[in-house]
Amino acid sequence: MKTVIFACVHNAGRSQMAAAFFNELADPTKAGAVSAGTEPGVRVHGEVVTAMREMGIDLADAVPRRLTDELASTASVLVTMGCGEACPAVPGLRRMDWPLEDPKGRPIDRVREIRDEIRARVVALLRAEHWEKA
Repeated sequence: MKTVIFACVHNAGRSQMAAAFFNELADPTKAGAVSAGTEPGVRVHGEVVTAMREMGIDLADAVPRRLTDELASTASVLVTMGCGEACPAVPGLRRMDWPLEDPKGRPIDRVREIRDEIRARVVALLRAEHWEKA
């Protein structure tokens, strides 16, 4: 089974949404996702919790966690979302960058747009790797 890490700075928005969508849409026998941040926040942003709840996904109890070299070494793919050079470089780990706006403090309509873009990127990744549910 492959592991994908979605990483952003605070692990309180983009990466949480991406991992949640990935785990909802992926075949769990093929791949799973975790999210982490280089400077994890205390909780997932309220506007992100609201936007994801609209999609039937509850992130209210999700806890941001630190992206460590050890965690990164367990993955096959690292998808960065704004952490840039702060994200670890791990030999042999495939790295992708998704430049996405941080949803923190944005109006809910903009958070929905960011959420929908993240979902579309997750779907494209799952299809490209043949990891989607049957």
